Amino acid sequence: MNYLDPLVHWLAFGLGSGLSPIAPGTLATLLAIPIIWLMTSLKPRGYFAVVIGLFIAGIYICGQTAQHVNAVDPGHIVYDEIVGFLLAMCVIPFRWRWIVLGFIVYRFFDILKPFPIGWLEEQLGLGTGIMVDDMIAGLYTLLLVHVVKRLIEIKTPTKNGG
Repeated sequence: MNYLDPLVHWLAFGLGSGLSPIAPGTLATLLAIPIIWLMTSLKPRGYFAVVIGLFIAGIYICGQTAQHVNAVDPGHIVYDEIVGFLLAMCVIPFRWRWIVLGFIVYRFFDILKPFPIGWLEEQLGLGTGIMVDDMIAGLYTLLLVHVVKRLIEIKTPTKNGG
């Protein structure tokens, strides 16, 4: 056993949130909210760089833990939900309406796994498959929330613009 294993598993289990008997993925997604808040001071490039770094680390973290528990994508591994939601909220203002909308949309995509999410997860193997499916759910969420935000901005005239 590697001395890093307990740390790796603790991270994979979302600091313990993944061990919840009820909705571990949802709890992990909620855990991402204070992380998003901490990252709001970053410029978009810095925020995105952190997400990419966490994604790359997640391939190892989730892969090692999945291998340790001998499962392809066990529900208790939720690090991927955290990183996926961080991506989903990239360059979205940290306002409760956007956080709530992003949360609902992200959980929708993460649970239903529309194409190619489920297919890629199966094709890519342990660590990469676990991480990629949540990153795509995050990208879908990011796109949809941006579209909604843009539509609201178009329909809501500014005070100076009429």
